[in-house]
Amino acid sequence: MIKTSLCAMLGIEYPIIQGGMAWISDASLAAAVSEAGGLGVIAGGNAERIHVEAQVKKIKTMTTKPYALNVMLLSPHADDIIQLAIDEAVPIVITGAGSPGKYIDALKAAGIMVIPVVASVALARRMEGLGVNAVIAEGTEAGGHIGELTTMALTPQVIDAVQCPVISAGGIADGRGAAAAFMLGADGIQVGTRFLVAKECTVHDHYKQMILDAKDTSSVVSGRSTGHPVRILKNKLYRQFSELEKNNAPAEAIDALGSGALKRAAVDGDVVLGSVMAGQIAGLVRQSQTASEIITEMFDDCHKVINRTLSKINY
Repeated sequence: MIKTSLCAMLGIEYPIIQGGMAWISDASLAAAVSEAGGLGVIAGGNAERIHVEAQVKKIKTMTTKPYALNVMLLSPHADDIIQLAIDEAVPIVITGAGSPGKYIDALKAAGIMVIPVVASVALARRMEGLGVNAVIAEGTEAGGHIGELTTMALTPQVIDAVQCPVISAGGIADGRGAAAAFMLGADGIQVGTRFLVAKECTVHDHYKQMILDAKDTSSVVSGRSTGHPVRILKNKLYRQFSELEKNNAPAEAIDALGSGALKRAAVDGDVVLGSVMAGQIAGLVRQSQTASEIITEMFDDCHKVINRTLSKINY
């Protein structure tokens, strides 16, 4: 078994965090990942406190192992979700889409670990200066909202820039990707797209099937002109985005087209006009498995890849 300092810090068996995917990462998936030895994550997204609170209370009935709550800081409900984490004694908060600076003192006073997602060295340094427990260096290969740097370029630069543990994310779906991240020096990995097809994941079956049918060129990026690029799978919605951007439509029109699109795909199953967020690695995901099977397979293969690679090297 591959263990790193992250395992001891978070109280997990495998150094793997399940990505916090809005409208997807609920208590069912998070509990399954935590029970399998990773860190399951409930996603707050844009949801109101009452909805997120139900998932937090539910996971407490499903596992006694550590889990995390992902807070999207651009959400109008971010303050409420942070307070929920404090009220419910959530052990770990993972943040995205902004800086958790104004919340850190309150979270740490409540004994909650804070791990922000970063897309640059500058942000990683800033977060470490604020006293976070670790950072997730997420490359542009990831699904959903993305930065510009690739995982292979971003991960080692962040590792060189900070002293806190670094989790590598973006484009990791199997043992080979995990091995690459650890060879770059990462203390752990975050995986999202592979868990979309976990048997415990409650995302709509149409969404799952689109992941399973994806090819290497299925992943595309929309919304670059707005300054908020999002990685999704090609469909009619993407073509509509492309047409608007080609015609220099105002950002408001592009944002309006995307409003509610993720929920349409993830909950309602509309994968034609819905936003099917997934990473570039979607073409590598070929079967539905339990969360436990996914984690065990990834780390068994990771161990084999590292050993096989070392055996090929002549010192």
